[in-house]
Amino acid sequence: MASRGRGVAPFLVILAFLVAQCFHQSTEAKKVTTNLHFFFHDTIGGPDPSAVLVASAVGRTGGPLAAFGNLFVLDDPLREGPEADSPVVGYARGFSMSTSRRSMMFVMGLDYGFTAGPFNGSSFSVFSQNPILDGDRELAVIGGRGKFRMAQGFALLRTHSVNDTSGDAVVEYNVTLFHDE
Repeated sequence: MASRGRGVAPFLVILAFLVAQCFHQSTEAKKVTTNLHFFFHDTIGGPDPSAVLVASAVGRTGGPLAAFGNLFVLDDPLREGPEADSPVVGYARGFSMSTSRRSMMFVMGLDYGFTAGPFNGSSFSVFSQNPILDGDRELAVIGGRGKFRMAQGFALLRTHSVNDTSGDAVVEYNVTLFHDE
């Protein structure tokens, strides 16, 4: 009689595994890939800057913008094109800090929120190093909200133009997001 029950335990383990697999597959959201292209307009000079120095390291070298330890708060417009009068599609809001004693390296924590177009009300977030003097660079996307909920991905950046006197810059963004449907 005892031998009849021996086959039940392995069967129950296999059955539990199959049920767990079915549940796991049915609760996984489908991932969608979205590609975005826009221009980040960073204005440091003039009467209405979109990036403001809020903390500066005393006695550091590297110029007023790049001094190690400088912290900026940003509210930069995202535009369709590189022109200053190009339509605004959103804003990048957050911070940028000079984090290298030897190069122009910033760590950025920004939320890229869209205020126009098909992604109005949605945003994605970046927290990454940005070696601003490199021609091409890549930032890590760490999350999102709205249509970009649970986003992961990357942003490929290329500086379009820089004003050497004011420090104002226009940066082209090509972003690839993987997010829930």
